[in-house]
Amino acid sequence: MNKKVCSFPILFALLALLIGTCAVVFPASAQAAPTSTGSITVSGTVASSYNAYQIFSANVVDGDSDAKIATDLVWASGAVRDAALPVLHSAGMPNSQTTAQEAAEWLNTDFHLTSALSAQLARSLQSSDAASVALNAGTTAELSCGYWLIVAKDDAISQNEAGTAPIMALVGGSAVIVKPKAATPKVAKHVLEDSTAAWQKAADATVADDLYWRLSATVPAGLTAYDTYAVQFVDTMSAGLDPSKVAASIHVYVAAGADGGFDAVQTGKDGRTGTKAAKGWTDITAQCSTKVAADGTFTVRTGDLIAALGGANAFTAGARVVAVYNAPLSGDCNHGIAKGNPNEVYLRYPRSPLADQSGDAGFTRTPSDDACAYTWDLALIKRGSDGDKPLSGAVLSIADDRGRTLAADGTWDAQGKATVTTGEDGRVTVSGVDSGKLEVRELKAPKGYTAFEGTRSVTVKAEGLDVDQVAAAKPKVTVSAESPLRVDAADAGKGLVELSVLNTPSNEVSRGFMPSTGDRTLVLVTALAVIGVVAIVVALVIKRGGGRHDK
Repeated sequence: MNKKVCSFPILFALLALLIGTCAVVFPASAQAAPTSTGSITVSGTVASSYNAYQIFSANVVDGDSDAKIATDLVWASGAVRDAALPVLHSAGMPNSQTTAQEAAEWLNTDFHLTSALSAQLARSLQSSDAASVALNAGTTAELSCGYWLIVAKDDAISQNEAGTAPIMALVGGSAVIVKPKAATPKVAKHVLEDSTAAWQKAADATVADDLYWRLSATVPAGLTAYDTYAVQFVDTMSAGLDPSKVAASIHVYVAAGADGGFDAVQTGKDGRTGTKAAKGWTDITAQCSTKVAADGTFTVRTGDLIAALGGANAFTAGARVVAVYNAPLSGDCNHGIAKGNPNEVYLRYPRSPLADQSGDAGFTRTPSDDACAYTWDLALIKRGSDGDKPLSGAVLSIADDRGRTLAADGTWDAQGKATVTTGEDGRVTVSGVDSGKLEVRELKAPKGYTAFEGTRSVTVKAEGLDVDQVAAAKPKVTVSAESPLRVDAADAGKGLVELSVLNTPSNEVSRGFMPSTGDRTLVLVTALAVIGVVAIVVALVIKRGGGRHDK
């Protein structure tokens, strides 16, 4: 009998590995189906169990150089033949070819058995009457000799894994080991620091001001077995963040390729982001659905990314997806460094190429990633120079670096006309402010006292926010003030700094202050101001200790 020797691929799955190299012999005519068996083991952590469908029965023996010799190919069953032939004919195999021999030779020619075609075969087999054999990961099983299609069970795929394209394996002769390797998406979260226009893991902001967050997902290259591919961001904001602007502000963008950055839109130092897609990015907001719950949890689900990128060829290189939205700090936010205001996200992605993406069951998820926002409080107390007695009735103008002035209700007046008046305790509180410079003027002094002339500045400087992970953040805030303003005390956890507005400039060196806890350092420094004005600059440093913020 003349025999045709062909090189037939043993593994046709993305990122999957079959130990061993095989050669296959196709006889000119098929003979009786073999009855011998061979052992197979599916290893790895992708899934705990698999379904195996036999496509062709064959006589299989070991050849030279770890090769396998397969002869006498026949369809494993009529049900398998009826499920496979329409798929193969649709993929380009001539309709006149129907035997197992012809099908195997066509699959081998020009590598027709792609991962996409193996997924189509698996879908057809799953919906047919073809029998399957259950395989448990890590457990050796005995199967009839021949070609088997190994398919991960959707409900057995582990979290943060993904079912590969089905694997074609030749069983018989020496033991076969199949090790699927999952290619899974990744997700990250950042917040926009307005002072640097940089996306960071941590930033500080003023309560109620626009605060932009960015969700980014990386879809790996080589996912050729999927007909459609959608992802869903699941975002959980802490109680200190206001979700009311999310739905109206969110924009979603996609770019081809797993490599590259996530600058999908322009950002400005005014703390705002644009909405126009940058070069190479496509705005797909209209194809996405966003649902915001009352508790601050919301989801953003994309449409088909393959279609959005223009087809499977572009998607093969992978994809990047970015969602940007506005969620300001709310009046209930945490102040200071003890807790911060964390914001967490994870990504849901298709469980496998065979999963139904119309609902939630066909998706699995990544680990979570987070970012955090901080804010600070300053309390100014008007005091007399005689014993530091608190004084009520001082009218102050406190302006931020945007020209807004503090109003009595704690809001900021964009017209710059609002003022505040010290109460019986001599205090006004600037609550929930961003780092930067505040300008203080005393418009009216209490009765019997004289207001200081001109403007004095309070500078809040935040450091240690540009970290790679929130867990590594150790924010340090330095507060300096010009005389007659004096920094007196601090609570690092609450982020509260107390300053005195002295009635007359003090010529005394500031006395030391012992912090109440050991998680911060307080330093008082005296210096002379420039521009011909003698001033005392008092610097307060608040430093957070190690450890992760509470959630």
